[in-house]
Amino acid sequence: MAIPLPLTSCSPISTSSSISRTSFVPLTPRNRTFFSNQNCSRRVLISCSSSDNGSSPDSMNGSGNGSSLNGQTSFPRMPSFDGASKPPLKWRRVLLKVSGEALAGDEEQNIDPKVTMAIAREVAAVTRLGIEVAIVVGGGNIFRGSTWAGCSGLDRSSADYIGMLATVMNAIFLQATMESIGIPTRVQTAFRMSEVAEPYIRRRAIRHLEKGRVVIFAAGTGNPFFTTDTAAALRCAEINAEVVLKATNVDGVFDDDPKRNPNARLLDSLTYQEVTSKDLSVMDMTAITLCQENNIPVVVFNLSEPGNIAKAIKGERVGTLIGGTWNSIVTTTT
Repeated sequence: MAIPLPLTSCSPISTSSSISRTSFVPLTPRNRTFFSNQNCSRRVLISCSSSDNGSSPDSMNGSGNGSSLNGQTSFPRMPSFDGASKPPLKWRRVLLKVSGEALAGDEEQNIDPKVTMAIAREVAAVTRLGIEVAIVVGGGNIFRGSTWAGCSGLDRSSADYIGMLATVMNAIFLQATMESIGIPTRVQTAFRMSEVAEPYIRRRAIRHLEKGRVVIFAAGTGNPFFTTDTAAALRCAEINAEVVLKATNVDGVFDDDPKRNPNARLLDSLTYQEVTSKDLSVMDMTAITLCQENNIPVVVFNLSEPGNIAKAIKGERVGTLIGGTWNSIVTTTT
């Protein structure tokens, strides 16, 4: 005799049932610069759980040994420069102008690897403090357009374009040196050379700096009849850097040529008007005027002196300051 089985009714699950769910809401800040700047220097891991008890405070705020998800360790903590741990630095974003002659050093070669390594090590020391560094390189150690213009029928525009290519060579060499010691570096050129470097895009360059990368600007302004000093002043204004640091092979600005006059006096500070009226060979007039119009101070110092790059970037007293006073512009360290 067959025994009837009880019938079981299957009803669909209502959308209003109390099944625990986990919802993920994308965090899209309205003001991206608030998160990109040093106001928020730590990565945050948000753990969403369907448990009624919730997560412990230690796992949510990142205290203790760090949060974990599925047995894996979360992102490592990033260094913070907020509050009492913020180092006493005057400038947070700087533009370092390195002349081509300085890259040659004392060697007869076009580029001295010892010079590029010294630059890389000192830049690495300051980037660890949270300072954003951009670099503009010259090309005078390889080819100077203004010197070769007129030779064998070479016009000034073509000569300047060749000089721009020389700056790209220096930039790639400097990038390789920096990345060999662990500094993330990007090269951006004023005209497109996609196989070897990024094209210059202002917002991309700023984003690289915000992420702690060193950005090297090459190919000058991309136009003939402009020097790399003008390119340095222009890029400094574009990326909102606070100072132009001009690294040369002399100690600063003198009242006379120190090579011809051994009694030439090193000037501590100058105004923009003094540079133009006395026709001092610091930067070309276009660069000085651009710095003056945008209130950008310029520090001229000796690249070959060990530690000068780090001192200049940190705002210590070194070389000659143009367009300001040491007391109000530069913080003296003890």
